[in-house]
Amino acid sequence: MSRGHIHLILGGARSGKSRHAQSLAEAFGGNLVFVATGEAWDAEMAERIERHRADRGPRWRTVEAPLALARAIDAETAPDRILLVDCLTLWTSNLMHANRDIGAETQDLVAAMGSATGPILLVANEVGLGIVPENALARAFRDAAGHMNQTVAAAADRVTFVAAGLPMTLKG
Repeated sequence: MSRGHIHLILGGARSGKSRHAQSLAEAFGGNLVFVATGEAWDAEMAERIERHRADRGPRWRTVEAPLALARAIDAETAPDRILLVDCLTLWTSNLMHANRDIGAETQDLVAAMGSATGPILLVANEVGLGIVPENALARAFRDAAGHMNQTVAAAADRVTFVAAGLPMTLKG
């Protein structure tokens, strides 16, 4: 993976996208930084976060960025480290919950990606492949996540879709 390379990894829930991103990052010769967007709102999520942290192991340093993702990228990017952002979909949910302007925040993210001095892997769920959600909030979330994915994919150097643990190159 080249320096300054931006790679978006998309897939459904439990598709293997995070494992694929972690594998790509660990093949990088530099420092590993996990930029976490998830928050432990309940015991199940706290357990899930702890399990993922243990799976990553001691090579990884974790930075929490549930809302200020662009700022975290600006602060952490360096030629000798790779950032793994997991996941943009939770970040979008956090932004909705905080009544933030998702379009403006996504543009800030794209700007941070563009000025990054080291490689970044970004993980996101593709949520638009299923049925139309039954309520307005779920439809608004699906639409926001889809628009965010399109914007980030357009700015990324490489885009991979993972299904059943198998990565498929969409761009780059």
